[in-house]
Amino acid sequence: MSRFSFKLPVVCLLVGTVVGASVAMAAQPNMVNALGSLRAARAELVRATANKGGHRERAIGLVDQAIGETQAGIAAAGG
Repeated sequence: MSRFSFKLPVVCLLVGTVVGASVAMAAQPNMVNALGSLRAARAELVRATANKGGHRERAIGLVDQAIGETQAGIAAAGG
């Protein structure tokens, strides 16, 4: 067996995986955009000063939940 015939299936598998993942993510642009916005919102909350009577910390927790649910929704749809 030549080295080429061994590498070809591996390369095809890798390319197929990348293309498949890209198509799945592209099929859900709103969810992907929402995920990016949630991550940006979380980063802003983390940078905010901590003196908010516990509301900042609760908001971070809720955003974390929303990120998890958004990721689960993408996964459930095949992404």
